[in-house]
Amino acid sequence: MDIRRELTDQLQWHWQNHARPRLNGLGDEEYFWEPVPGSWSVRPRGSGTAPLQVGSGAYTIDFAVPEPVPAPVTTIAWRFGHILVGVLGGRLESHFGGAPVSYETYEYPGTADGALEQLDGMYAHWHSAVSSLSPVGLERPVGPAEGPFAEAPMAALIQHINREMIHHLAEIALLRDLWAHGPGRNATSAAAS
Repeated sequence: MDIRRELTDQLQWHWQNHARPRLNGLGDEEYFWEPVPGSWSVRPRGSGTAPLQVGSGAYTIDFAVPEPVPAPVTTIAWRFGHILVGVLGGRLESHFGGAPVSYETYEYPGTADGALEQLDGMYAHWHSAVSSLSPVGLERPVGPAEGPFAEAPMAALIQHINREMIHHLAEIALLRDLWAHGPGRNATSAAAS
């Protein structure tokens, strides 16, 4: 069994057949839509109400440490921010020579198109890097960048990232469905995008 192929194909298939097509047509209003009052989002600097608003550019992401229980509902913009920094960006930096990234220093995109461009780029980098790993590379420990999981093999990290990507992209798809079926919106055209 080719473990590398199985791991890369799992996320690649989901990306090509479910996740990425469901992101086509995402507009700014939908990207920032708050499904419930008090949702966490990415916001223009200085306009957030969460305990922390972090980021280095014109937009910041809502945050709190520790996270409230229950955690706030989040917007599509917030979920993109989490994927770009916490799921892909940090792992690309730690394991595959990606640019330094942290929630505090990231320049969060202020448009849906900007977020999609960043996501496409990070996903392509991740897929290329994982696809190039040898069997030895898949078995090596991930190291201190993964904290208490430092001794876990790279294959386990890839499996974790697959789960995270599938999970969060499915949440975005659900938010898109809720947006499409909201009052006054044409669910047929929005759901097709």
